[in-house]
Amino acid sequence: MEKVSIGIEIRAARPEPPEPPELPLPPRPAPARLVLVRHGQSTWNEEHRIQGQLDPPLSDLGRRQAVLLGGRLAGREFTGFYASDLKRAFETAEIIGRRVGMNPSPMAGLREVFLGRWEGLRTDEIASDFPDSWARWIKKPDWDVVPDGEGGPAFDARVHSAMDEIFARHDHGDVLVVTHGGVVQVALHRVLGRASQGLFPFRIQNASISLIEKRDGRMVISGVNDIAHLETAVVTEVGPG
Repeated sequence: MEKVSIGIEIRAARPEPPEPPELPLPPRPAPARLVLVRHGQSTWNEEHRIQGQLDPPLSDLGRRQAVLLGGRLAGREFTGFYASDLKRAFETAEIIGRRVGMNPSPMAGLREVFLGRWEGLRTDEIASDFPDSWARWIKKPDWDVVPDGEGGPAFDARVHSAMDEIFARHDHGDVLVVTHGGVVQVALHRVLGRASQGLFPFRIQNASISLIEKRDGRMVISGVNDIAHLETAVVTEVGPG
């Protein structure tokens, strides 16, 4: 039998609407980022004394570290600039400020932890004068064992409050924050969802840079203890405060 075509064109019952043109996505805003700087070496870092909130100045080496750090940061744009009001941190910030073209704003919430009756002492003196509390510290570091000190929960709350205040003022861009080793430790612990208690698992050296970003309400650690700007001769080991 001969096959016959009936000549019917098969097509959609009604034409599909044309695809709308793609809209360009809005540029994603830069995250807010804390550029956390530990101060340069102080005279008491050099002597291995506990500083806490006592107020020794920078050593000559500490000032050299701050100059090198300022050179590393020169030419970068910052939306804010804050520093602990203790001498070793604020002097570091002033030296950096001359290279970045900004003046630091003092912020008491960025001070190092208050270490009560241990401040001004070396560890051998603490072991001799406060054997019980020092033995507890050696067994399990905890700010709460320091006689007449600030204590862990209060220190954590103070640092968290300072961070929140800075992020509230600056929702994008880099913010330069010059502070202390203990404060940087607490800030990093917060991102991890842990209390610091006096544990220092991160190496935070004098004049180092650590980075915390906040994007879409979430904080991320994006760098820890960067000392690439320091000459080998001016790198110091981790010391108190």
